[in-house]
Amino acid sequence: MRAKARLLCLIAVLCAAPFTVSGQDAGAPAGDGGVASQTVLAPLLADEVLASSAQHFPGILKSLAEQRIALGKAVEAEGAFDTVFNSDGFNRLNGFYDGRVAGAKLTRPFREFGGELYGGYSISRDGFPIYEDQYFTSTDGTVKVGALFSLLRDRAIDARRVGVIDARLQIEAAELELMLTRVGVQQRALSAYWRWIAAGRQLKVYEELLRLAIDREAGLERQVQDGSRARIFLTENAQNLVRRRTLVVSAQRDFRAAAFELSFYLRDPSGEISLPPAARLPGPELISELPPATSAGIIEQSIARRPELLIIDTALQRAQQRIALSENELKPRVDLNFEYAYGLGDQGDGGPSKDSEDFIVGFTVEVPLERRFAKGRIAQERARRNALEFERQQVEDQIELELQNILLDLDVARELSRLAGQEVEQADIMADAEQQRFEQGASDFFLVNLREEAAANALIRYYAAVREARVARANYDAATVNLEQLGLGSAATAGEGEPYP
Repeated sequence: MRAKARLLCLIAVLCAAPFTVSGQDAGAPAGDGGVASQTVLAPLLADEVLASSAQHFPGILKSLAEQRIALGKAVEAEGAFDTVFNSDGFNRLNGFYDGRVAGAKLTRPFREFGGELYGGYSISRDGFPIYEDQYFTSTDGTVKVGALFSLLRDRAIDARRVGVIDARLQIEAAELELMLTRVGVQQRALSAYWRWIAAGRQLKVYEELLRLAIDREAGLERQVQDGSRARIFLTENAQNLVRRRTLVVSAQRDFRAAAFELSFYLRDPSGEISLPPAARLPGPELISELPPATSAGIIEQSIARRPELLIIDTALQRAQQRIALSENELKPRVDLNFEYAYGLGDQGDGGPSKDSEDFIVGFTVEVPLERRFAKGRIAQERARRNALEFERQQVEDQIELELQNILLDLDVARELSRLAGQEVEQADIMADAEQQRFEQGASDFFLVNLREEAAANALIRYYAAVREARVARANYDAATVNLEQLGLGSAATAGEGEPYP
């Protein structure tokens, strides 16, 4: 009971005693364990770190910008189906013929059949040579409406439609790249956060050890003066003080380094790095138990939603579209054209032949003979598709092995943290018992220090085990794309570009 009470007392002291730092410094030297007065700050929790990195980390912002680039390309690809207006005309200023003509035309491409719908109006005045008699119109002009259809090549697919499909697939790829970046950033942010906590708890333990040695020094001096202790005990305690001060300084260095690493992910509202104050280090009571992780069927589920594989799947779809476009080039072109022309007003200078109502059906046939261009393109694109298929198999195998190793690491880390907790309890019992024996004169100063430091080292190993377990869990959540645990459940789409029109 006394051992447990002593352990609880030690934890309470560690929680209550702020770091001996000034202002917002994350790891300034603490001196000889003195306690400086500070403003009480709320503990820094993992959710705050994850929210900050998800919103302000430059790598994520870069991926968001690349996503907007993909959205812009998609709008650009849709421009291939824009309605086009054009107008032309001429006026002969001298010469034998004095003909004038002006006209306008609207063209609207079809999304299917690879053709277009068009309509136009033209009007002419005066005379034209026979080789330009197509310019003659009725007195109020001529209206034409027509449609062009592709019957073989470009009927099912053409460069314009492939461009639109490819742009949409690029948007999907950009979104997956964004998700991959977010997951990686959050995993690294969690790892940095738990390293910072472990380094901070280690510093707390060493500071408490130093404080005990300082407090003991005054008592030993009184005992030496009254003759109840030999002066060698003061020398031994001085040696302990030097050793423990060294441990504190080393721990301060590690804590500052961990704070610098964490500040890369913990950013202020303007996106600048923010060094976490030492006073915001969570106490042991805030280090909750590791959330349970399921392993049943998790490998198959994770493989199905890993962004790396989905990115390759998107690349395979793009490759298949390019193959289809190249195969389209092997087909002969057979275009069918329907056109209706109607003259407005009275008969013009072109005579009755240019003043009639006409319905015209036309066709165009183009047959590639050697087709080497298309065949070479098909061979290239099929080889690229095969390379992507092999790459996907390799990545899938790597992910499966990675998940198996992560599950193993997670199970081992859990067990090690549990054993480390037991070691803390046992070491504290031994230290408490040794202190009682020392007070009764049955032990010596060396053994008391030894047990005291053993208890402190056990506590440090416990925090290190907690860190490893938490890092293993962060790796697990990243590998299984657990967006909720990575702080991306509600923020996964925050800040993304405008939706595709």
